[in-house]
Amino acid sequence: MAEAGDAGVTMVERARRAALHVDVVGAGAPLVLLHGFAMHGALFAPLVDALAAHRRMHVIDLPGHGRSPPSAAFTLEALVDALDTAVETDARLDVVGWSLGGQAALEWARLRPSRIRKLVLVATTPSFVTRAGWPHAMSSPTLARFGDELRVAYRLTLARFLALQVHGSDEGRATLAKLRTRLLDRGEPTPRVLAAALALLRETDLRASLPSIATPALVIGGERDAIVPIEATRRLAAALPNGHHATIAGASHAPFLSHTRAFVDVVRPFLDG
Repeated sequence: MAEAGDAGVTMVERARRAALHVDVVGAGAPLVLLHGFAMHGALFAPLVDALAAHRRMHVIDLPGHGRSPPSAAFTLEALVDALDTAVETDARLDVVGWSLGGQAALEWARLRPSRIRKLVLVATTPSFVTRAGWPHAMSSPTLARFGDELRVAYRLTLARFLALQVHGSDEGRATLAKLRTRLLDRGEPTPRVLAAALALLRETDLRASLPSIATPALVIGGERDAIVPIEATRRLAAALPNGHHATIAGASHAPFLSHTRAFVDVVRPFLDG
């Protein structure tokens, strides 16, 4: 795939709005892609390849990630404000949010319901850490250890993390091999950004707000996800008034990388239906 912004790519425009880096690719109804903690938008390259022929893709680097500069505050509300300004279109938006990006997408739909048409929530959970009545998560120390590893050795930890996500999948290994040269070309989040994003993951609990989010939502879980257990995604879908759940067999935390074709086969009918 030619990444958004690469020289010689047709039907591509580069937009820098509201201090967020946005790659806009393709033609059709708008589709916004929001990445996960400590990552960046280039990881969505397989989806851009698969969907840009029929969708105008807005691939966003969250504040302090990839090519977007840090923001004054790293909160869900601040993320929604930045996203709402960055995507300049009057059309209602479909949003694919992965992991932390899924939490931002949920908050966007809650605060700006008239803007969001449909949600695709990938490996998304209302709470990343265990809480009273919520055992379907990792412990706070485990989350903190992952954040520490990223802060100390970002590139090595990122490479290992992504390799684990495609383990056992020939399609995923091939996809990752194609992406490898682009994964690290957007720099590293600063320790301050990583700490702020980690604090957001640790403190966020969206369970109480889910019944108020009426936006049609497809929640996708990886069968082998060790970061967001499949039961967390199932319960998220059940708590949303118009939530539906799909499981990608054999997938881990990044099914759009490891099982791209199966992922697209689930997402496309939902968005187009």
